[in-house]
This record gives sequence, structure tokens and C-alpha cells, in this order.
Amino acid sequence: MNYADRMSVFGESIFTTLAKMRYQRSAEGKEVIDLSIGAPNIPPALRIREIISKEALDPKNYVYAITDLTDLQNAVAAWYARRYGVKIDAQNEVSSLLGSQEGLSHLALTLINPGDIVLVQDPCYPIFRDGPLLAGADVHYMPLLKENDYLIDFEAIDEEVAKKAKLMVVSYPNNPTCAIANDDFYHRLIAFAKKYDIIVLHDNAYSELLYTTPGHSFLEYEGAKDVGLEFNSLSKTYGLAGARIGFAIGRKDLIDEIKVLKSNLDYGMFLPIQKAAIEAITGDQQCVEETRNAYRHRRDLLVDGCQAIGWNIEKPLGTMFVWAKIPDHYQDAESFTYDLFNKTGVLVVPGNAFGTHGEGYVRMALVQDDETIKHALEVMDASGIFQSH
Repeated sequence: MNYADRMSVFGESIFTTLAKMRYQRSAEGKEVIDLSIGAPNIPPALRIREIISKEALDPKNYVYAITDLTDLQNAVAAWYARRYGVKIDAQNEVSSLLGSQEGLSHLALTLINPGDIVLVQDPCYPIFRDGPLLAGADVHYMPLLKENDYLIDFEAIDEEVAKKAKLMVVSYPNNPTCAIANDDFYHRLIAFAKKYDIIVLHDNAYSELLYTTPGHSFLEYEGAKDVGLEFNSLSKTYGLAGARIGFAIGRKDLIDEIKVLKSNLDYGMFLPIQKAAIEAITGDQQCVEETRNAYRHRRDLLVDGCQAIGWNIEKPLGTMFVWAKIPDHYQDAESFTYDLFNKTGVLVVPGNAFGTHGEGYVRMALVQDDETIKHALEVMDASGIFQSH
């Protein structure tokens, strides 16, 4: 069988390799402490789960949804007005997504012809790169460097590339580096996009998981809606990862194209899930604060514990991850990842899985409870990996 050329984008990723390692070790009866995948283990608030349960029992909710409920569109507009101070046209500037991953994989299909240039951060969440590649894009990478606080250096982007670029994918708070962007960055981003006529897609999955200051929306900044749109998600903030709830919000013509594409790809979001989304973003927001506090506590427990055993890593200001420099006596992130796993059962992601500029780092997800994190620290300490060499 000759499969489609576009499938060559996917080869066996490091994530598949890690999954095989996890399965093999478990099959041997050995312990695995998985800090690799950012799958939240904090469930939705009871009020949200009760809505899903109630609505799932209603036989009327098993029709094709086709489009978003008007109540859902209005709830998103009210959410953005309350939380970010952003005025949204509920009918024309909002589209639901079956999770941000779906939107990230499909947006490029509405914009990109084969050979069009797309600018993507490096390191980045893989779908930022893979979505455009599936559409036939010529992807150019924008290095995120520690000396620049992992912010895009617009002056380093080749001007000829910028002139030809059609789309730029940007995400802060950033996965995997945990970097946070300031006001000046967003002003420069919008100015750059306007200068070169580039559409900006800003992924804002972690704006509620900042530990010192409230997160922002790209759309808060003047001119943002002229140049692009933002994706937001209820996966991490409300623990609804498996329910697949996300939103595209912003420039009307871009939202129109997303709606047209989706009308040919799916029949809308399951109605009980739409109603759960409404409950999540309009109801009592104490659950958001509790979730943020839980991740902050886990961050402190993990980072402080790592520093105590000799792994000197920085404490992130946000997200549900820790971006950790590998010990100096390891040559690359993969060799450290494999050695750590083989000696302790602790599974992390080598930074180069997110791009070449992720080399020298690993990403750890704060998805385990306190006792598991403490146990991970104990076995890592006992391994001797972090003792002076």
C-alpha cells in the first residue's frame, strides 16, 4: 500500500517511544512514575460533572448539534468580557472547537496552500508545527532562547521570510518552556504582524495557570483582532481535557472560515458537553483558584525537592509544567531521559521532542499527587544521578 505523502509528517515520535518504554517497564512489573504527558488528574468541579450527568440522561440531547448553542456563544463572550475585558461579538467572533488540538490541526487548512510559509516557535507544542505541515506549509522556526526569556526575537526573523509568511503560531504562557510574555511583547507582535500582513494564531491554554500575576488574552491588546485570533481551552483550567472543549475567538473572517471547514468535518459538539462548558465558564470560579493553587503546590514540591537532591532547576511562573535543564554531565536530553527512566522509573520528555532548540532540557508535567511526587524525588535521589560528578 502506498500511503499519502502527508503521513510522512508523523513518523514515530518520541512520545510513541516513551509510551512503549512505559508499557514495557510496566509489563515487567516495574514501577513507572509518569511525568511525561500533560494529562490533568484534577477532575472538573462537581457542579460541572452534575450538568454533564443530567444532560446526558436527556434523550433530546442525542441529536446532531450542527452549530454552537446561542447560550454557549453568549457565555464565551461574557467570559471574555469578565475575565479579560475583551468585547466579543458572540455570533460572529466565536467558534467552538473539539479541543484546541482540533483547531490547531485544522486552522492551517483554511489559510495555507502548499508552499506557503508559516512561522512557528522552536521549541513548541508539536501540533503547532504538524498542523501547518499537513496543509503543505513551508515551516520556518523562530528560536526561543533562554537569554531572551524564551520570547520571540522579531528582529532575528529573516525579512524575506517575513514578507512571504502567511501565518504565525504563538503561545504564551508557553508549553514547553513555561515562559510568560509581557505587554511590550504583544505590542511588538501585533506591529510585526501588521507590517508583514501575517495572521497570528495565539494559543492561550494556560492563562489561568499563572502563579504571580493574572494571565492575559492576546485580544486585550489594541489591534490584535485586526491580525488574528486566539484559541482558548477548558482542558487544564476546568479539568475537562477528555471532554474536548476549546474555542476560537477573534477576527470574523477567520472565524467564518473555521465554521465553514467544521461544517464539512463534524456535526458539532455533543450538547451535554456544550452545556457543561456554559456551566464551567459562567458558574462559581472558585474551582479555577483551587486548580491553580494545586499546580503551584506541586511545582514547589517538585522543584524544591529537585534542588534539595542536587538537580538545580528553575521554578516556573506558570503552566502545569517544569522546564528543567539536564545535569551537566549528560551530553543530550535523550540520554538523560533514558538513564533517568531506567534507573528510577521516572518518565519525562526530552526537550528536543519539541524542537531542536529544546535540546539540553526536559519537560516534566505536574500531573501526579503529592505522595507520588515525593516518591519520585526519593527514587531519583537514591539513583545517584544528581550527585556531583
